[in-house]
Amino acid sequence: MNARAVAAQRAEILLVDDDEDHAYLTRMAFGKAVRAATLHHVTDGRKCLQFLRRQAPYQAAPVPDLILLDLDMPVMSGPEVLAEIVADEDLRHLPVVVLTSHDEEAEVMRMYRLRCNSYIRKPVDLDVYVDVIRKFADYWLSAAILPSRRAH
Repeated sequence: MNARAVAAQRAEILLVDDDEDHAYLTRMAFGKAVRAATLHHVTDGRKCLQFLRRQAPYQAAPVPDLILLDLDMPVMSGPEVLAEIVADEDLRHLPVVVLTSHDEEAEVMRMYRLRCNSYIRKPVDLDVYVDVIRKFADYWLSAAILPSRRAH
């Protein structure tokens, strides 16, 4: 598949966040991005891994181009999910961006040591939140070269 065909494809994004309001805002922001994206949403870390591994009930799930990962979630936390992704040969190529309300220096460093690809603090202001996510989407979906879904 050539670069132009890849650029024309809809990006597949997996949002892992237990906050429905943030999921709604993120979906709205992606709607304003330059490149079209399909946003899939799961509410905890265990569901994230089931989605990525195409386990029930996600057998038909697409391979995401990018994962947006919150840190504080029920069942399985963001750091636990990130550690599982990095340890899994079939998943470790997937870009993982932490999207959270935390910004403590130690937590940021911990996530980069676990191999997150970027760390974004969720803005509190609605308009700023949408703007940050739109800019994020424009960069990651238009400027960055993501691993090909056909690579695996």
